[in-house]
Amino acid sequence: MAYQIASSRMRRHLYEILEASTHETRAGMLATWIITALIVVSLCGTVLESVPHLNSRYGGLFHAIEIVSLAVFSIEYAMRIWIAPEHVPYRQLSEYTVRRNYILSGQGIVDFLAIVPLWGAMLESADLRVLIVLRILRVMKFSRYSSGMNSLLDVLWSERRALIGCLVILICSTLVSASIMHAIEGTIQPDKFGTIPDAMWWSLVTLTTIGYGDVVPATAIGKMVAAVIIVGGVVMIALPVGIVANAFSDVIHRRDFIVTWSMVARVPIFAHLTAGDIAHVMQLLRARQVEKGEVIARRGDVAHAMYFVTEGYVEIELRPGRSVKVGAGHFFGERALLNKTSRSATVIACTRSRLLVLDASDLRSLISRDPHIGEHIDKIASGRIEQEAGAS
Repeated sequence: MAYQIASSRMRRHLYEILEASTHETRAGMLATWIITALIVVSLCGTVLESVPHLNSRYGGLFHAIEIVSLAVFSIEYAMRIWIAPEHVPYRQLSEYTVRRNYILSGQGIVDFLAIVPLWGAMLESADLRVLIVLRILRVMKFSRYSSGMNSLLDVLWSERRALIGCLVILICSTLVSASIMHAIEGTIQPDKFGTIPDAMWWSLVTLTTIGYGDVVPATAIGKMVAAVIIVGGVVMIALPVGIVANAFSDVIHRRDFIVTWSMVARVPIFAHLTAGDIAHVMQLLRARQVEKGEVIARRGDVAHAMYFVTEGYVEIELRPGRSVKVGAGHFFGERALLNKTSRSATVIACTRSRLLVLDASDLRSLISRDPHIGEHIDKIASGRIEQEAGAS
């Protein structure tokens, strides 16, 4: 029983490091940085190893990097299989089912491919070229640690039907244009357009706007048809690019919207607002992240905005020897803003913190729209003045 409890605690701790809090705990951030650095180093080693004179001189170093990388990635893969049941959405499933789902998932397959070279190298019949390709595939592991790559993969998956449709259109256009050029140029350039498969190379290169120039039409009609195909190719390439760019922009805006909404909802003075009011407030607020030790506001500066703390802690230095720490749900900077005076305190971030910034004109607009917010701000500001007076 004691062993099961200890094992469960260890598994939960590893889950917090590898999955749940990679950007909130020191251990999680350290693990992320180590694995990311190892991915970069192993990829660089694989690329440089293909250069003969570098391989002959630093082959031992490249081999050592590969062994260390494979060992770490293998341990990471085993750990992720072990901690898979800790994922919140899957806690109702059996451990076997959850681990099988992870192994067969996209991330699980990428993690497995990262360690395949270790076992492939043990086989004398293994093709070294295949192993090199598998080692380069480790670049896909960045998708676990890069929100940008995750967003792009989500976009490609969500727009897969439209992108497949673009691919079908490209294939059909290639076949049609190749057939036309075969009929026009086939007898004049039999080595290049003599068959439809031969002409398909020119069609594909032209439609994708690459234009190597190794195959060109010789007749006037062929050149006219080629001009039409070139213009059509520009439109055809712009279509999937536009689809991906628009969808990627939507994903980023949607993610920012969700994050900002949750930050606004966490601030007590906005708790009574309806969904429509919160949407209006979100248009006025802008998010800001500050690092530990960063000065947010300085005593004597002109006040242009007030701040809401949604995550982390900040220290307000009211005067020498007198300071107050505030955390999520609190705000500061409102007094100088409303009284149109300079800052009376210096504010420094105690930890990495997330803030919502409200400019002076937007604050007045918000108070005129909802007087309850102004009353709440005045009440809290008056309470702080009384506390300061009592402390002195």
